[in-house]
Amino acid sequence: QVQLVESGGRLVQAGGSLRLSCTASGSAFIFRIKAMAWYRQAPGKQRELVAVISSGGNTNYADSVKGRFTISRTNAKNTVYLQMNSLQLEDTAVYYCNGEPAEADWGQGTQVTVSS
Repeated sequence: QVQLVESGGRLVQAGGSLRLSCTASGSAFIFRIKAMAWYRQAPGKQRELVAVISSGGNTNYADSVKGRFTISRTNAKNTVYLQMNSLQLEDTAVYYCNGEPAEADWGQGTQVTVSS
């Protein structure tokens, strides 16, 4: 049973920064060989892919966050991070991590709210 636990979300003013963390656990989830990703779901919208990091550290980003967000990982800690800078109102959402493709059960996510 794989467990994904996200943390770090909170209320922040536009232009501010946050760092999200996600830790994976479970004997069936070999973190180091998996591409990992951050996703987000805003109210009334479908979940969307935000950023991906391969097992080798290559990264890709949605156009809407390119240049502002940075995904990284620490395999020894089974943890993936999302550094979010220059936050905008449109970044308000629940943020989730999962593999890419998303094969594990979704965690509870972490709420990011950007205020003006």
